[in-house]
Amino acid sequence: MIKNISIRTVLLISTIILVNLIAIEFYFRFDLTEDKKYTLSKATTDLLDSLNETLTIKAYFSEDLPPEYVEVRQEFQTMLEEYANRSDGKIVYEFINPNTDKIKEQEAIEAGVQPRMITIWKKTQNRQQKAFMGAVIAFGDKREVIPFVRPGSAVEYTLSSAIKKHVLKTRPVVGFLQGHGEPMLNELLEVRKRLEIRYQIQEIRLTDSTEIPTHIRTMVLVRPAAEFNNLQIQKLQRFYDSGGNLFVALNRVDGNLQNASGTVVSTGLERWLKELGIEAEDNFVVDAQCAAITLQQQTGAGIFNRQASFPYIPVISAFADHPITLGLQNVVLQFASNLKFVGDSSKRFTPIAFSSPKSALQKAPLMFDVQRQWMAADFPLKNIPVAAVLENNSTMSETPKLVLVADGDFVINGPPQKMINIQPDNLNLMVNAIDWLADENRWHELQIKNPRVRLIRQPDEASSKLIKFASFLIPIILLLMFGIYRLQRNINRKNNLKRRKPDYQQSAN
Repeated sequence: MIKNISIRTVLLISTIILVNLIAIEFYFRFDLTEDKKYTLSKATTDLLDSLNETLTIKAYFSEDLPPEYVEVRQEFQTMLEEYANRSDGKIVYEFINPNTDKIKEQEAIEAGVQPRMITIWKKTQNRQQKAFMGAVIAFGDKREVIPFVRPGSAVEYTLSSAIKKHVLKTRPVVGFLQGHGEPMLNELLEVRKRLEIRYQIQEIRLTDSTEIPTHIRTMVLVRPAAEFNNLQIQKLQRFYDSGGNLFVALNRVDGNLQNASGTVVSTGLERWLKELGIEAEDNFVVDAQCAAITLQQQTGAGIFNRQASFPYIPVISAFADHPITLGLQNVVLQFASNLKFVGDSSKRFTPIAFSSPKSALQKAPLMFDVQRQWMAADFPLKNIPVAAVLENNSTMSETPKLVLVADGDFVINGPPQKMINIQPDNLNLMVNAIDWLADENRWHELQIKNPRVRLIRQPDEASSKLIKFASFLIPIILLLMFGIYRLQRNINRKNNLKRRKPDYQQSAN
């Protein structure tokens, strides 16, 4: 017996030692999150494999913050652990709490980390505190700063983008067409900042003596407004025929709220796109799911502003299952038109974004009635395509791809002195599309790992009553069932004792 116990003890200790040796040699972690947000994408693992020298990351994060900020710190730390392990020691990191001493705080600020003042709520009082949530990435003599990691941001995308700036030796060139009323590059600030992480941006002007350079395989056309002549269309056709890819954000209709008018926009580009097989019609998409505009209303006491829903600014939340649209939730389009496939069997048309189930089309030109009270009957249509992909039905690798969004203004920040913020998913839609066109589509995986707020749906009145009755009755029913079970068990015990009693008496006699 003692010998068997000794053998088992030795085997157990040997197994534990073996498991630890294997764990040292091999690294195992399991990501049980629903969206696998801690599982590194192929884009990130390829990036980490390309590191040829040590990269150090100093993460400046405050402690004792509200839960939403604590969650960001935990996610950032977990990601850094994944990066360090996957890079075989090429990434070294440390966490510093700048709030503990003035020297560390000054070091963080001088490095470029930007603290935010946040309110810490307590039962008796609240106080303001500097919240540091940024990092400094050092790669050789280069430095890259992540000033502030906001709650809800895509942490893997933020980290990998900052790292890639240093390790990328050559970047593909993306051409932005100019010369036809398109916005200047400084009017596309957010798009440009995102794209310049992994692309070179080059302005292209189609003159009589120039062609689109052969090293450019992706061209971007945003809100062209002036007429294209035949020679320029021919140059675009030659680029497309050679396997070049196009991203086009096109205004087929436009609106002016100052004079409440909607007009048709014609540049000649829409005719060429129709010849390719995709048509942007001169209709306004109106949608019950829409943004609001500010209206001024005259009263006896003066003028006041009020918000009114404006169906000519649809909020798009229906998307196809496509790499370009994965992870998108809401894209806001201003004066969008509908798209239609007019090609033959040699083309493949894939709508990727749609209006809501309550939408309609209105022919341009028209006048806007901003005071109109819209009814359900005004929206008889559903799922109108407002963005689409056009491809050739060919197995050849050098086949062109075209992405068309039926709104030319959806990613324009405007001039620096009047800059506006862009809806995040508007930006994601365009960047994802260019990544997909340029065969860098794996990068979109990083951007869709944002923590999503899951809204609790408010139950209707009948469901609320059912929940209340169930909450009241279920505990009572469970108690009754338990009581019946115990009563029955006691009765069975007594019956068993009665049956056994004669045997005991007989033994005693």
